[in-house]
Amino acid sequence: MTPEALLANWTEAWRALGIEAPDLALCAELQRRYGEPQRHYHTMQHLGECLAWFEREKALAERPGEVALALWFHDAIYDVHAHDNEARSADWAREALRTAGANEEAVERIHALVMATRHDAVPEGRDAELLIDIDLSILGAEPARFDEYERQVHAEYAFVPDEVRMPRRRAILQRFLDREAIYATPRMHALLEARARTNLRHSIAAS
Repeated sequence: MTPEALLANWTEAWRALGIEAPDLALCAELQRRYGEPQRHYHTMQHLGECLAWFEREKALAERPGEVALALWFHDAIYDVHAHDNEARSADWAREALRTAGANEEAVERIHALVMATRHDAVPEGRDAELLIDIDLSILGAEPARFDEYERQVHAEYAFVPDEVRMPRRRAILQRFLDREAIYATPRMHALLEARARTNLRHSIAAS
């Protein structure tokens, strides 16, 4: 997405929560975080792809502003050595939303949406389903982009020995493949499900 499209998405999301003057410094700080040097996949490329999917599919959302802000924050903190990135990102979102004066119910829903990106349970509710489908859209990408994604993920965890990293990676991908459906929303399921399963099988077989 262009800088103008990112800003428009940011502004519209906050206004949906009743906040007419969103914090532009926070927007810039989030973009700076997505540009940190330890990131190879969880970058502005990933965020931009997610927000582009959101713009196409946001009519499905019950509370589109909340889904958009959850996407902005879902990888806000990304430490490749940590196991609580989603929780820390969700807590940052909660703090920022409270500081901005957002409704407490909206704050907690956004916190829960960010936490859903741990992918440790099947999402419940239309907004969570849409958010997770968007976050997993890369699995159903065209082969060239999926291959790039695989290289990017391996680069982020290059410090882990291959004999440890590769089995862990296969197990993660197999969990998605074992789901009855990877995508819950009708259009993303129709567009991405078959290709995602092909991509996952190829990746697992190659590793």
